Amino acid sequence: MQIIAILALAALMWLIWQLIKAKRFTRFKKKIEDELKDKVIASIKEELNESRSSTFPNNECHQTATLFYWCQYKSRILHAALQREIITEQWLKDSGNLRNAQHLFHVERKYLH
Repeated sequence: MQIIAILALAALMWLIWQLIKAKRFTRFKKKIEDELKDKVIASIKEELNESRSSTFPNNECHQTATLFYWCQYKSRILHAALQREIITEQWLKDSGNLRNAQHLFHVERKYLH
């Protein structure tokens, strides 16, 4: 009887730990949306304006399509933020989100190029 109680308690503790990890991951994805998305959009717009030429007109249609692509998924926003050095890998480590970033890239790997 004690073994069953111990196993039930261990299973309950494991489920609680999974819930805590899931909530942290959800907060991380919300942080990407709230804190990084606007910075990524501004960086992309600046980059497109600076690279405008007759070959690459980067008009409103190009900007809309580019922003749609990069902001459609959280993993792309995070990738763009890392690529444009809005955040660094060290920031991910310091904020305790490196594992969440790895998990996000794994979960949304089909949306990355």
